[in-house]
Amino acid sequence: MAFSRTTGPAGRPPSSALTGQMVGIGMNFAAEATPNVNIEDTLLFASEVGMLEGDLRVLGILVQWLETHQEHINADRLVRVVRGHTEARLRAFWAAVGAWLGKDRRFARLEKLYEGEPVQLLPVGNDFQITRRGEDPRFAGTSLLVPAGTLRQRTADVLSTTALARTHAGYRNRVLMGPTWRADVWTALEANPDLSAAAAARRAYCAFATAWQVKRDFDLFHTAS
Repeated sequence: MAFSRTTGPAGRPPSSALTGQMVGIGMNFAAEATPNVNIEDTLLFASEVGMLEGDLRVLGILVQWLETHQEHINADRLVRVVRGHTEARLRAFWAAVGAWLGKDRRFARLEKLYEGEPVQLLPVGNDFQITRRGEDPRFAGTSLLVPAGTLRQRTADVLSTTALARTHAGYRNRVLMGPTWRADVWTALEANPDLSAAAAARRAYCAFATAWQVKRDFDLFHTAS
């Protein structure tokens, strides 16, 4: 059977499970962490809760996470999962993130995923709040209109890069190897060295050729150790 690449998650998990996943990638909610979950899937799910269900607490912590951990996001993967989403409101959020984090050119493609009018964050009184308090400077001039003070900024809401590298194997490998498909395949193989290249590729959402090369190197490394 020919290899079929998986590009996105099957669907958002139930609320309690998602909370555990968000804690697993370093968001400080009152729940037990689910270890070593996929980072980009969890970011997408959190943005669904924040933008489509109006949970501003989740959205604020997500934005704080992005500010703290942007360097270690697999931007190629993030762009793919956002591109596969049909909700304009969610795409507007990620386009705004792309503009905000635009100094890192890896995120430039996000900005192109939404071309409509700017979206108001609050369903009621958004314009009034912006007139009264101004815009959140992180999103000023982007596709998302956010009144200042609506999304709280607290570094304590997320783990530091050092703390997350201690607790999340995939994040730690991205620190070592860069936020690449190679790091994600290596993480999958560390969790289960018997995975085939095809299975590892599906776990990491990458191309078979990439997974095959990483598995070859992984097996060589462990044979030589």
